[in-house]
Amino acid sequence: MNKRIPVLAAALLIFSMAALVAAQTEVVVPQTTTTTATKVVQNPDGTYTVIEYPVGKEVQLAFTPVGLASTKTVGTVIRDDTGTRIVLNMTGVPADLSSINVYAVDDTGAVTSLGPVVLSNGTGKFVATTPLTKFMLVASPEDTLTAYDANTKVFFRSTVPAGFAVIPHTMSPTGETVAATTTPGETPASVYTVPMLNIPAYKRGDDTKLKIDFTGAMSGARANVFIEPHKNGKETEVRMRFHELKEAPTGQAYILWAVSPDNQFFKLGQIVNFKGRNEAEIKAMTTLPDFGLLVTMEDLGAVKTVVVPVGPRLGVIQLTP
Repeated sequence: MNKRIPVLAAALLIFSMAALVAAQTEVVVPQTTTTTATKVVQNPDGTYTVIEYPVGKEVQLAFTPVGLASTKTVGTVIRDDTGTRIVLNMTGVPADLSSINVYAVDDTGAVTSLGPVVLSNGTGKFVATTPLTKFMLVASPEDTLTAYDANTKVFFRSTVPAGFAVIPHTMSPTGETVAATTTPGETPASVYTVPMLNIPAYKRGDDTKLKIDFTGAMSGARANVFIEPHKNGKETEVRMRFHELKEAPTGQAYILWAVSPDNQFFKLGQIVNFKGRNEAEIKAMTTLPDFGLLVTMEDLGAVKTVVVPVGPRLGVIQLTP
């Protein structure tokens, strides 16, 4: 009897130690998992925060102040089949600040101007729509920002919302020639001839109607264009309304471009036509003092984001008598 007690005690001790080891393992494993899943930004300093916005879900945005420490900015982004709508609200804007320009930076590093912020008594509101789906937002005092990096002068930039991961940075088109980005059968952007519309001659605060005669895949379609230079003299609103719109070939999109006098191209919007829908609208803002308008058809399957036109020219724009 006495000899069996030590054996029983040893067995109980071994069982207890095994249970303790198992309990310790259960604690350690989830700690390790949590630690390895916390990385959500590509750059430790938060200078690159490009995310992909989901369809049909409103995403709340916060912003990191860079050059405006006293200004607080919040916003929302919601994406649907007509584009991605951005709404920003700012408070605490310095009274001497007259210009804040908002840009989208996509995963290639391409910068797209979204327009200026309307400021009044230290507050600002900004509303814009873009065809982009993957981007970060930055605000800058520059009205012609063409590139973004850690040294770019900005007022604030978007942070990564909770539950989202940063899209890896892909090769940037910066510094590449347009011809180098084309493939056989595509048109280098440098060969497009786009007449300027003489925007400074338009009446501010009123819209001017223009007419487009379509060719190629859109032959027979109709569209009205309304151009309204705002009274503040800083931006111009462009609205294009399509009627009797022909269905775009699979994988193709109709894209509207603003073209500067030095032949730089700025995408204003795009339409991926769905079967049975023959009407659509593009609404955008540009800060170019003068520009022309060009409509092309682009292959969405060739690249993730079309940043320069390479497809066939479809639209010729002229003033309506």
